[in-house]
Amino acid sequence: MDLRERRELYNGFGDTLARAVEFVAAPGLFAYGGHLLDARFGTGNLLTVVLAVFAMAGVFVRAYFAYEVAMRQHEAECPWAGPSPVRRDAA
Repeated sequence: MDLRERRELYNGFGDTLARAVEFVAAPGLFAYGGHLLDARFGTGNLLTVVLAVFAMAGVFVRAYFAYEVAMRQHEAECPWAGPSPVRRDAA
């Protein structure tokens, strides 16, 4: 395995770990903030659940769009992609 392949492999591990932390930390922090607000306002667990679900939805939406961009870039670099279409403006 050459150095370039190892670098890509290690970058993949690092990106995956960062995403895993993001999937856990963001909803956890939002839930903790909701818990503090619930304790202050006496709303039971309402804000804890609402903020945790909001953070999870945000993380999933961000992951989806990041995946879409990465796949479009990967497809553009593939040999079967061919040349990009030429736009001809109507005169």
